[in-house]
Amino acid sequence: MDAPSAQLALGIRDAVVRSLATRRPILHHLNADTSWLLQVPRPLVAIKRGTRIYYNILIDPWLSGGQSDVARWFSQQWHASESAVKSVAEVEELAREIEILAGELRLGKSRLSIGDAGADISTFIDAVAISHEFTDHCHKETLLEIGKDIPVFATEKAASLIQSWSHFRTIQTISPFTSSFPDWRAIALPPLPEWLSISRLIAPKDPLYYHSALLIAFNTHPIPTGSSTCDAAEAVIYTPHGIHVSALEPVAVADPPLHTLAFLHGLHAVSIGSAQQLNLGARYGLEAQRALRARYWFGTHDEVKKGGGLVNWFLNRNVMTVEEAVEEERKRRRETGEDGYGDTNIWNGEEWEDVKFEEIPNGESRILE
Repeated sequence: MDAPSAQLALGIRDAVVRSLATRRPILHHLNADTSWLLQVPRPLVAIKRGTRIYYNILIDPWLSGGQSDVARWFSQQWHASESAVKSVAEVEELAREIEILAGELRLGKSRLSIGDAGADISTFIDAVAISHEFTDHCHKETLLEIGKDIPVFATEKAASLIQSWSHFRTIQTISPFTSSFPDWRAIALPPLPEWLSISRLIAPKDPLYYHSALLIAFNTHPIPTGSSTCDAAEAVIYTPHGIHVSALEPVAVADPPLHTLAFLHGLHAVSIGSAQQLNLGARYGLEAQRALRARYWFGTHDEVKKGGGLVNWFLNRNVMTVEEAVEEERKRRRETGEDGYGDTNIWNGEEWEDVKFEEIPNGESRILE
């Protein structure tokens, strides 16, 4: 590498190190669809005891190959774009590199081994979260690449399916988070740390829990048990098929309170014929975001995959931008005369002041400031 290139590379590296020094969560989009790596900075007291800087949660990994539900003749899909991160080994490498940069370790001319970079760390994945039993979320071939000692947190049907593989030693069924029990810390499942929980938001009129969400809540400044004082508790809400706003009510009454840092909800409305709504799309995302007031709203599960089988013939997809959804909502409110809106362009209104909608492309990452 010549001197100008080396200087540029060093400058970029230093800029990344400075960004990581903010100690904010990082979200990595591993493919063009709905596989994610969420890195949550651990509390300082944990780091002082020698623990790694980030707690890493792998969400719905489907990184290569096809997926089929029921049978191949019924439904089969492949990624239209190759995953930027094509294996669990590459997820490990990604997490290791971030850990090195955050710890200001230098790679030098050759890459450090995991032992050199992290004091005999065997894996950088701390937990796996599975939102649904369908194989584009619960992908057996990808999941079996993960070490058997990594704990898996999965919804009920997915947990049962994963249990049948006899691979993982720890499989926990994710509990629902409800208004009746608003303390998100109380439903933390071992071996999760006490400052982090993974639960599920479900709608009362969704018996199959298709339009549900994973709620990943965390406080990197731990609160004493029994205290309701909390100024730093945050949440990432992940709903690959979309969610009805009624399912979000527990978030509003969470105690200690929760601020939704990131909301992952797609813009594509997908249905099978006129009978079954699969992905709810932009309209429902807009309604949910209005209730949550999340700092970030990211699209997910909107990849137009290559498909085969009977179901593929009946899929309908309605693609709508957020701006189009807002304009449609504004028109509806104007026509119905709902108070507080009239002819106001709600896209520029106060309720959207600090909200960002963004598509994180395949292989890109965002520091959630």
